[in-house]
Amino acid sequence: MKYQTLGTTGVSVSRYCLGTMMFGQMGNTDHAECIRIIHKALDAGINFVDSADAYSGGESEEIVGKALKGRRDNTVLATKVYHPMGPDRNQKGNSRRWIAQAIEGSLRRLDTDRIDLYQLHRFDESCALEDSMGALTDLVASGKVIYPGHSAWPAERIVEARWLAERMGFAKFRCEQAHYSMLKRRIERSVLPTCDRNGTGVITYSPLGGSWLSGRFKSIADVPEDSRLAMMTKRWGGEIGSEQNLARLKAVIELQALADNAGLPLAHMATAWAMEHPHVTSVIIGPRTMDQLDDLLACADLRLDADLLDAIDEVVLPGEDVVEVDPSADPSSLRSRNRRRPR
Repeated sequence: MKYQTLGTTGVSVSRYCLGTMMFGQMGNTDHAECIRIIHKALDAGINFVDSADAYSGGESEEIVGKALKGRRDNTVLATKVYHPMGPDRNQKGNSRRWIAQAIEGSLRRLDTDRIDLYQLHRFDESCALEDSMGALTDLVASGKVIYPGHSAWPAERIVEARWLAERMGFAKFRCEQAHYSMLKRRIERSVLPTCDRNGTGVITYSPLGGSWLSGRFKSIADVPEDSRLAMMTKRWGGEIGSEQNLARLKAVIELQALADNAGLPLAHMATAWAMEHPHVTSVIIGPRTMDQLDDLLACADLRLDADLLDAIDEVVLPGEDVVEVDPSADPSSLRSRNRRRPR
């Protein structure tokens, strides 16, 4: 396992970060197996684990907490806040009030006294950024959070936060967690260079493009109704046979041909590709089963040659997304009700 410094924090993290979204009711409900998966990842040299309070309603954090007993000090532990955690309308978002409550729940579930990287899961347009940053600064001062981070933030928000930190003395964000795959490259335009200039670490998620790059799909008919891909598509109000998914499939077929020609499984090529960018610190892998972890560990040291990287650039241009719409990360300002005058 290779390692890299997380931005300018001086903290060395593995190039693979173990994502735990699939542990619990959202994926693998066998806690004992999930713990074994975490232990095997740690034994393989992964020292970076990422969760979120909203993953399976906190169940993922509970599993991680059990798995890290006796190993916590050797693990860089990350979690997130923002998504709803209960029926109360204020149990969500990035308000100072909710962050103060949410951190206590995460600390309890993770069975730890501090979070190494506490991330705002999305930008919250409903509250003042200085309120969120003030709350995080207080948590850093108390020792409950070591470094603040954010996830799926556009470059302009990252710059705004940097300016506020310098102007008002807030703790600076030290890491961005971004969606990045061969199908989704827009962060190459401004997010990655902005983070590089600021000395901000970058960890990327969904290197398999939400399973599109798993190597299992050669037609829409190959997508089972009970698959993660189908369920996530429906979750965001889409249809498997949509025009956007057909565009993704066209690119996947071309990328599969490149992988076949290189003698690589598509999933291995996709994961290795995400780690080739010099501004990416660590790539989040999210196995649901032990077999999936074993498969990903097998390509941990894989490097892609220049000819293959150039060929991939011809399928999806640098800085471009195959499908620009991303309902999981696009800001609420793009929703129709916020683009029309109230009647």
